[in-house]
Amino acid sequence: MNTTHENRYIDREKSWLTFNARVLQEAADESVPLLDRLRFLGIFSNNLDEFFRVRYAAIRRMNAEGISGEKVLGGISAEQLLKEITEIVIEQQSESLRILSVIEKQLEKENIFIINENQINKEQQNFLHDYFIQKVSPELITIILNDLEEFPLLKDTSGYLAVKLVMKPKEQNTIVSKLLQKKEVRYAVIEIPKTINRFVVLPSNTDKQYVILLDDVIRYNLNQIFNIFDYESISAHMIKITRDAELEFDSDLSKSFIEKISSSVKERRVGEPVRFVYDQSIEKDTLAFFLTKMQIDSTDSIIPGGRYHNRRDYMDFPNMGRYDLLAKQHPALPVQGLSLEGSILEKIKERDFIVNAPYQSYAYVIKFLREAALDPKVASIKITLYRLAKNSQIVSSLINAAKNGKKVVVQIELQARFDEASNISYAEMMQTEGVELIFGVKGLKVHSKICVIERIEDGKVFRYGFISTGNFNEATAKIYTDVTLLTSHQQILKDAAKIFDFFDVNYRVHRYKHLIVSPHYTRTRFMKLIDREIMNANLGREAYIRLKMNSLSDYKMIDKLYDASRAGVKIHLIVRGICSLIPGVPGMSENIEAISIVDRYLEHSRVYIFGNNGDPEVYISSADFMTRNLDARVEVTCPIYDEEIKKEMLETFEIGWKANVKARLHSEKLDNKYRKQPDQKMFRAQHELYNYYRDKLEVIAEKI
Repeated sequence: MNTTHENRYIDREKSWLTFNARVLQEAADESVPLLDRLRFLGIFSNNLDEFFRVRYAAIRRMNAEGISGEKVLGGISAEQLLKEITEIVIEQQSESLRILSVIEKQLEKENIFIINENQINKEQQNFLHDYFIQKVSPELITIILNDLEEFPLLKDTSGYLAVKLVMKPKEQNTIVSKLLQKKEVRYAVIEIPKTINRFVVLPSNTDKQYVILLDDVIRYNLNQIFNIFDYESISAHMIKITRDAELEFDSDLSKSFIEKISSSVKERRVGEPVRFVYDQSIEKDTLAFFLTKMQIDSTDSIIPGGRYHNRRDYMDFPNMGRYDLLAKQHPALPVQGLSLEGSILEKIKERDFIVNAPYQSYAYVIKFLREAALDPKVASIKITLYRLAKNSQIVSSLINAAKNGKKVVVQIELQARFDEASNISYAEMMQTEGVELIFGVKGLKVHSKICVIERIEDGKVFRYGFISTGNFNEATAKIYTDVTLLTSHQQILKDAAKIFDFFDVNYRVHRYKHLIVSPHYTRTRFMKLIDREIMNANLGREAYIRLKMNSLSDYKMIDKLYDASRAGVKIHLIVRGICSLIPGVPGMSENIEAISIVDRYLEHSRVYIFGNNGDPEVYISSADFMTRNLDARVEVTCPIYDEEIKKEMLETFEIGWKANVKARLHSEKLDNKYRKQPDQKMFRAQHELYNYYRDKLEVIAEKI
């Protein structure tokens, strides 16, 4: 290992914050349509919320327990890292406010005005008065704080208005006593209801359109709320709390797993505060009151912000009918050779197919399950579920199958972060309808994306199935890039069936001939695949590695890639999020290049390619190169055997690799420098991928 370079790894937390800065870059990018820029601001805010609830909270726990953490944190102490994270976030928050201000000014040029309670006209006043009475007031939770023995619990998913009322002085006998009297101050908190859209579109008789935030609707009607108090002044400033999202499990053996998860999710709401964000124009005494009462101290991240928080709501900003301010929608393309009309199982029996969503229609996956639910020859369906759509067609299809007498076995991950409540609800629904549920493996999250159906053909069991890089979620399939292999390869599906056996009998470790399965085999198998490239390079053969993933943070895997680089293996990495590897360092990683693509769709597919001396091996996977994916989850990596699909995966990787628009270079500087290739024309990978699939269809149509 090279010892001359100061650092071997980039801190994963800083690398993640750098990824979120790339999302912020999209919000600032004037080539992105205005309303989509607001959406990117919302994504940035939502990402940051989850970061504090999970990663910042974990480091804070480490620090609170007196653990330095330098070994696992790549050489920095937990205490120092917390300080540096807070500094970075304060800077990013400031930048996000600047970007929001720019966007608002540009929206005004488009006759869209986001106004506050001090800017409304008489017509809007009447509307807001009625809107508050009819819609908002019945949903409000308002708490007067001064006389409470215990401060109320503020939820980390909600925004609040911290209210200060300065009361009128009581009658005094002399002018002197009036002057000496200290004015009584009362404090209150108003929870901003999540049951009402955060953005209220106001009536207008002109071509100008007006939007006001729900926060300001409440501010405008403060007197309606507090008219029983004799106050001389009132103010309201937004605050927001973020809590530790770690689940604590009940050890009561009499409780079911669902009961324990449900209880843990409820307890999460009382988790330790890890971040407090406030409107920096708030009065000092009001801020001090809330910090003291909420027991927030210097070990928590205290972030001064703007007038509005919970900016994740900008993901749902109304489009105002202005589709010209949104990215052009491209219809999902069909998969050549597959039809949503006839039998999809008959086609899959002939050959494998791959669906690359959202470029191609995810409806094929739904069609697969719906056909299996009705087919009299189908005896069983087994599937793993991690995150599901709000009204899941996947679940609907599985329930339909159970009602048709099929044996339906569902492994549903109840500990899918922030989806626990939804998954519990779906689990209870499916259980009621006769679906057999498996709740995974103790100590391991099940993150694999597999489905196996068994069909009786000529008296024998014949398997069909699909294996994916992403969740079986038709909603996210419209915005996440993922590939799903539809196959009847009997040996692959036999391996997949063994995984369901492992769910049933956890102590028995199966051997797999085709699939690579975590936690038992993934690390060692990828190490061997990299070692083979190193051997080929040492022998003077063609040697290369192409990896596309969400995150790369496992130090052992990074060290192995460094070994490959020093041996002369050419390595191209497309890593959307965390990248703890430092590319391009002489003597360590000079043969490694790494980029990140952040664009309209969330890059989510994992594709792994190993040169193998001119006969490349291609894999799709649910696993990133993170320690948790390799050692602490059930993950599945699947080889691509079909030569046409293999060619497609090689070509689509190269399309991604050629990106010089929306592509940033990973580097030790964490500067998100755009990849510039001045000798080449502009190449936007996501647009080119859509064109790639469209053009393939057109070529085939011409031949016909």
